[in-house]
Amino acid sequence: MIETDILVVGAGPSGAIAAKHAALGGADVILIDKKSEIGSPKRCAEGVSKEGLKFLGIEPQAIWAVNEIEGIRLVAPDGTDVWLNDEIKLPEAGYILERKVFDKYMAMDAGRAGAEIKVKTLVKSLKKEKDSYIVSCESIGKEFDIKAKILIGADGPESHIGRWAGLKTGTRLKDMESGVQFEMCNVKMENSSVLEFYFGSVAPGGYAWIFPKGKDIANVGLAVIQSETNKPAYDYLVDFVKICPATKDAKIVELNVGGDPVGGMIKDLSDDNILIVGDAAGQVNPLTGGGIISGMTCGMFAGEVAAKSIKNGDYSKKQLVEYNKRCEDHLHDKMKKYLKVRDYLSSLSDKELNSIANAFQDVEFEEISTTELIKKLIKISPKALLKLGKLF
Repeated sequence: MIETDILVVGAGPSGAIAAKHAALGGADVILIDKKSEIGSPKRCAEGVSKEGLKFLGIEPQAIWAVNEIEGIRLVAPDGTDVWLNDEIKLPEAGYILERKVFDKYMAMDAGRAGAEIKVKTLVKSLKKEKDSYIVSCESIGKEFDIKAKILIGADGPESHIGRWAGLKTGTRLKDMESGVQFEMCNVKMENSSVLEFYFGSVAPGGYAWIFPKGKDIANVGLAVIQSETNKPAYDYLVDFVKICPATKDAKIVELNVGGDPVGGMIKDLSDDNILIVGDAAGQVNPLTGGGIISGMTCGMFAGEVAAKSIKNGDYSKKQLVEYNKRCEDHLHDKMKKYLKVRDYLSSLSDKELNSIANAFQDVEFEEISTTELIKKLIKISPKALLKLGKLF
């Protein structure tokens, strides 16, 4: 039996930063991950905001911040596009990461803070015992138990930890995007410092993207809601790559697939002796599907609250509920609004999206953020005003 104050399951960015801040708070911490290489395979488009990194106290490093973003391009189904560049304030712009490096960098930060790290370690089961959790693990053919006063579940959208502990962490089918992405070379973008988003029937219920990683390399992917499609997400991406001018001559060097929970944050983030963070907690922007910064922010909160609980000798839900409050204060209102916007955009036809793109041609922007774009949309679209006007 291995004993520790805090056990973090899942060494993605959310779990790693939770382990880091728990260790910085003076707790004994173990961070485990089922993979033999932290960060691989990646399962996202790898974009983060500069403001988000600054809030987390993370300085960009050239080894993982591989391309700085200077603008965005929004493309309607008929090809009408809206360019928003660095002449406009871009508070949500940032960097494209190399997740295979970034995730390990964050895990190393946790290790330097004092957390013990175990890779290739799979959780088989867990059980509550008095004022702790007993977690049964397997690593390279060996089985052992870890006894933890507090358990932090950061095990992704398929989370077993929360469910096994009795928390409602499941995601409804209509709120789970099916994502597929190619990393490609020989991508011919008009501007390799701009994020490109493609909307409409190219990706029902979601959107397609091209996120440049420098030179002719880019992440090219899309996410769809399966209940709104008539074929697999992979087939939609293959079709998109064939018709998109930037990718029709590009070559695939990597394939990534995965689910993205876009139904908003789960209600019960904690219970006695347990906290849930990141994708496992639905801490993903319902509109964009982005979850690195939001998950890491809540991971930081989880680590700080867990360490405080260890110091106080109280691991009850009453003590840990501070984590819920901090997450809700930081994310809840945004999540609620963006969920409404996602549902609204999903209801638009290609013709309506084309009309909006054309109307945007004459709109002047002072800054670009998700909220600012929605506010401008409400001004130009009577339907958007009716559906979203009270939210913004």
